[in-house]
Amino acid sequence: MPRSVNTVASKARRKNTLKLAKGYWGRRKNVWTVAKNAVERGLQYAYRDRKAKKRTFRALWNQRINAGARLHGISYSVLMHKLDSKEITLNRKVLADLAMNHPNAFATVVQTAVG
Repeated sequence: MPRSVNTVASKARRKNTLKLAKGYWGRRKNVWTVAKNAVERGLQYAYRDRKAKKRTFRALWNQRINAGARLHGISYSVLMHKLDSKEITLNRKVLADLAMNHPNAFATVVQTAVG
């Protein structure tokens, strides 16, 4: 009896990978073996960079909070410690937005934490 291969599933799998390779340049978009490697690598980068994005934004927020805090004569670490000790639970994203776009509100938060 001849070996049975599921051609329908194989073709669907290849079609799905080639669909993910749409927009790639050269053979990466239409040659199966090249496209498969390119798509796998692209998915690895996407997974890795979803994690890296969070780190990058947190670093940016810290820099913005530090810049805003230094305008009021206090360092980032001291400000965060005083906020924690006063149980002011604003996250870094909100603090960075206040420091950058609403300096008066940020000044109030700093005065509340320090005073």
